[in-house]
Amino acid sequence: MTHVTDRLGELREIVTEVLELEPGELDDTGDFVDEYEGDSLRAIEILARIEKKYKVEIPQSELAEMRNLRQVYDVLARHAGWQA
Repeated sequence: MTHVTDRLGELREIVTEVLELEPGELDDTGDFVDEYEGDSLRAIEILARIEKKYKVEIPQSELAEMRNLRQVYDVLARHAGWQA
């Protein structure tokens, strides 16, 4: 379970930086758009940073599924081939 916790922490850092939040402000299931005023440009930036860090390619069509930290992890895990 440590890998999941570590990876969620890494993703939290990326997302909070892009959304200009403090790490404690971001809830795992908080909606980026409705709760944190994220927009499509920030979503693309989050996606680009994740792809670069983890060396995976995630189609932009997946952005609709990446509305909170937990969903970001799930999409990344699927494309990176991590065990869920």
